[in-house]
Amino acid sequence: MAILLLYVVVPLVVAVSLWVYRWRNPKCNGVLPPGSMGLPLIGETFEYFSAQPLEGIPPFIAKRMARYGPVFRTSLVGQPVVMSTDQEVNQYIFGQEGKMFQAWYTQSGFRITGEKGLPVHAGNSHKYLRNLIRDIVGLENLKEELVHEMDRITSKHLSRWAHSHEVDVKDAAEIMVVELGGKKFLGLEEGKALELRENYKNFKDALISFPLNVPGTAFHEAMQGRERAIKMIRSALDARRSSNGNHDFLDQIMREVEDEDTILTREVATDVLFLLLFASFETTSTTIALALHFLHRHPNVLQHLKEEHEKILSGRDNKETRGITWTEYKSMTFTHMVINETVRLADNVPGMFRKVMQEVKIKGYTIPAGWTVVVCPCATHLNPNEYEDPYLFNPWRWQGQELHAASKKFLAFGGGRRLCAGADFAKLQIAIFIHYLVTQYRWKITKEGVIVRKPGLAFPKALCVQLREARRD
Repeated sequence: MAILLLYVVVPLVVAVSLWVYRWRNPKCNGVLPPGSMGLPLIGETFEYFSAQPLEGIPPFIAKRMARYGPVFRTSLVGQPVVMSTDQEVNQYIFGQEGKMFQAWYTQSGFRITGEKGLPVHAGNSHKYLRNLIRDIVGLENLKEELVHEMDRITSKHLSRWAHSHEVDVKDAAEIMVVELGGKKFLGLEEGKALELRENYKNFKDALISFPLNVPGTAFHEAMQGRERAIKMIRSALDARRSSNGNHDFLDQIMREVEDEDTILTREVATDVLFLLLFASFETTSTTIALALHFLHRHPNVLQHLKEEHEKILSGRDNKETRGITWTEYKSMTFTHMVINETVRLADNVPGMFRKVMQEVKIKGYTIPAGWTVVVCPCATHLNPNEYEDPYLFNPWRWQGQELHAASKKFLAFGGGRRLCAGADFAKLQIAIFIHYLVTQYRWKITKEGVIVRKPGLAFPKALCVQLREARRD
């Protein structure tokens, strides 16, 4: 019996030992970046997802930068990953997109956002879909139509805030932004837009997670929400097909879907709309909440904002005029400096994921095909070699700099060819919000809340504000 047990146990121990060794020492035709693969399958996932302070480079990244350098390997949710905090490597990754690298998500991210959505497309198909999105969120439509609609909706919602004892800023900003997105992207009335928003709960936590679709996991909740949201989007598409149309974005989508020569199938359109709605309200609402967080702590910045926006009001020929014009928006130089500084310090995107399409050799290291590389914006945004006193909230550092484009040292709106198609849409919404906040209301933070990185930004304790209408002479 003992001999039989020995024959069973020894091979099992050897097999497990070999498995662990191969996990920790992946095959490579050169030298892998330094780092640790962590535990088999689990990798270093739990540490990566642990709540970390808003301020500074997340400890998960900072600790590995100090130990291994600006490029290191790890494993997250079962995938081998190389993380880059090196500007030269980052620009190489962006420059080789479509050749050696492809925009990527984790397996959970693909299943949640849709396997036919924007991230999986490359080359001409990606360009086509981006141009389609720009028809609704690009500068021309913002200038001609959306600035007025954003103005109306923002003014309405801030008035509601003022009639409440206190408001959860992140939650209320989501409601405000999703009303606009639901109407413009799907033709939904406010009630239906809010119903759609409820289906996006838990998405952010589940995008980078183990794809275990079992009750009790964030991934399961996100997939349930996705199923409900997809039904609503399909219903909107079907309803529009049978109607006379409103000559809006949804009509344009339907025309493209029914065109025999287009790549835009109903399934692709559904996934693109699904992700577009989520991205529009999640990123914008987070930035609005963060802006209030920083303005509360920096009254000198708030005062400068007030002066800029009071100047806009005093410059109007008709003092009774309501509603921001495109010209006024373009004059908000300091406001855009504040927006850039907010997202520099607290970028909501934990990393930009790319799949390695063929073996890459860079800076003496080899990254095997099939691995994932992650560009870490926060390390660039907090680099003391690029920003003086980088942890300080200082909008004046943007004086005289380009405010509406990505650069090697500013990745908040993407990098390379994958610049965020909705960046101008989000910035317009935030700027209009700031305008009304500082010119029509007195406000105070009633609860500072808690803001953490997990690795995206989260608000485990709500940031709350109280608004009251300001009397104007």
